[in-house]
Amino acid sequence: MTLVSVIIATYNEDQYLKKCLESLACQKKARFEIIVVDDGSFKKAKNLELKSKNGTFRFFRIKHSGTAVARNFGAKKAKGDILVFVDGDMEFEPDFLEQLIEPIEQGLAKGTISTEEYVANWNNVWARCWNFEQGLKTRKRIDEKDMMLRDFRAILKSEFDRVGGFSNTGYTDTWSLSEKLGYKPVKTKAKYYHYNPASMQEVFWQALWIGGRQRKFGIVGKIVAGLRATMPVSIFLGLVKAITYKEMGMLNFKIIYDLGILSGIMSGASRKAV
Repeated sequence: MTLVSVIIATYNEDQYLKKCLESLACQKKARFEIIVVDDGSFKKAKNLELKSKNGTFRFFRIKHSGTAVARNFGAKKAKGDILVFVDGDMEFEPDFLEQLIEPIEQGLAKGTISTEEYVANWNNVWARCWNFEQGLKTRKRIDEKDMMLRDFRAILKSEFDRVGGFSNTGYTDTWSLSEKLGYKPVKTKAKYYHYNPASMQEVFWQALWIGGRQRKFGIVGKIVAGLRATMPVSIFLGLVKAITYKEMGMLNFKIIYDLGILSGIMSGASRKAV
């Protein structure tokens, strides 16, 4: 049976990591290992003991270098034929791994993505507004009709190694794999839950990271994005979205979010700040 390596690149996610690991420990998939790579968190992630009849657990800590570097590090340590990339603020249904890798094991795909990603903290107004900002009207974090889906959640290690893994481009580093491979992941229905930013501070710092990403049109792209994030535009769009989604907190959210985007553009913050 195929060995699967689950790689978790985490950064200041102590409050979520334990539940993430516990949900992975309950997976139905028979053979897997879990590799946690702490990307230089301010508070050192505890070397959690994980007991699972199905998997093994290894923990590494590296200097803060960005998600792509942490994931590539984990991939080098992996022993499995299939790599699965997840975040420390995710939780999974018991058949998540089984569903995610099935097309790969059957030879129908070299890599997969799941469209069944849901917001874990939907009762939080900031978390809801985060989805609304992305144009998502419900608790789902992914629009399965989106033809641009290119974030590999699982991939053959041989394919990953062939192109040298992820490029360290910041927030959009997960897209780099698809660009280098020349194909997109196959969609699956593996169900899992992902925490959205849940406070004003979390929204700002996440937006800062997004704003600092590399852009397709370079300086022109940055100027256009910066203009979209100016205060008059933020207030106007915030009001429009507050009415559209019937969520008045959207106005405050939009101002904070765009302030983070603008700060990221100006500072070039390509790595998570908190």
